[in-house]
Amino acid sequence: MTGRPRTRTEAPPPGGRVALVTGGAVRVGRAITLALADAGFDVVVGYHGSAEAAREVVAEVEGRGRRAHSVRADLATSAGAKALAEAATTAWGRLDLLVNNASTFLATPFDEIGEEEWDQVMAVNLRAPFLLIQATAAALAASRGSVVNIVDLSALRPWARYPHHSVSKAALAHLTRVAARSLAPRVRVNAVAPGSVLPEEDATPEDIRAAAARIPLGGWGSPEDVARAVLFLDRSPFMTGEVIVVDGGAHGAS
Repeated sequence: MTGRPRTRTEAPPPGGRVALVTGGAVRVGRAITLALADAGFDVVVGYHGSAEAAREVVAEVEGRGRRAHSVRADLATSAGAKALAEAATTAWGRLDLLVNNASTFLATPFDEIGEEEWDQVMAVNLRAPFLLIQATAAALAASRGSVVNIVDLSALRPWARYPHHSVSKAALAHLTRVAARSLAPRVRVNAVAPGSVLPEEDATPEDIRAAAARIPLGGWGSPEDVARAVLFLDRSPFMTGEVIVVDGGAHGAS
């Protein structure tokens, strides 16, 4: 663990709530972490390889007047997922929101995917969210909390360039619905499916322009658009089992 909370042994301030964000140090996860801090959450930031980014986002959260600490966990292993859940539920004695954001994103032709790579993607993108939901369910029920799973448009339409990723996200969307039924009424479970909100690191200018041209609202969104959807679901007590699409209208466009 890094980024030791300033008052680790104390209960959260009156009305204070606690969130766990997996992959919460970089990209969309970072935006979600900071939005939750601005909304009054203390945040446990799960990360794997982004130690420096995790330290930086913890410092930003603390600079905004909330408590934070980071926990390194390898979500490709069941032990890593369970250890992260335990750290999050014991950090400040409660848990109000689980955001399953961590994900792998591998582009491998269908006929070249080996069993090991398939299992790796499914472990991080699907098994880890399942184990985290299962392990935090009691704490979330005690606080009448909720889960938000981050999927993407591949959950709704097949992406042939990312076969195993697409299958894992479609399964995570269905897990959202199954868990919502299983954990109701004390825990709500929803998902957000972002579209083009942040280019991949290897995206070319042509890739970015082509994607923007397919978006009815005329351009790319932002990670903050996803964070706002997460906050909306947290604040919507009569919503469960839903997948909110945040893509500028791309999914419904012909």
